[in-house]
Amino acid sequence: QVQLVQSGGGLVQAGLSLELSCAASGRTSEFAWGWYRQAANKEREFVAAISRSGGETNYADSVKGRFAISRDDAKNAVFLQMNSLRPEDTAVYYCAAAWAFKGDDYFTSRSVYDYWSQGTQVTVSS
Repeated sequence: QVQLVQSGGGLVQAGLSLELSCAASGRTSEFAWGWYRQAANKEREFVAAISRSGGETNYADSVKGRFAISRDDAKNAVFLQMNSLRPEDTAVYYCAAAWAFKGDDYFTSRSVYDYWSQGTQVTVSS
């Protein structure tokens, strides 16, 4: 069973940066990755995704140009660099992994993902 363990997160002032990390317990080279977030009293929403090779990425419009997803298979990890943070970015952030044996797609649908992390709180103060 694959386990995903997150690190990073916390309280940060608006305009500043934060990086989230997510490490898997096994090899990640066959995974496509995603980041999601869930604000209080809201549905979990897509943030960013990266394909198995890392060559394809996709972002929610609300974070495009401010967030960057990357992966390091040597570390079995995926990262989310969050810049120019805004109070509306406040949420619990989750990483997710999906087996991607064929093709080099990224996935934006929650139902595709096989594994999820425990989530970590990111709070952006104004």
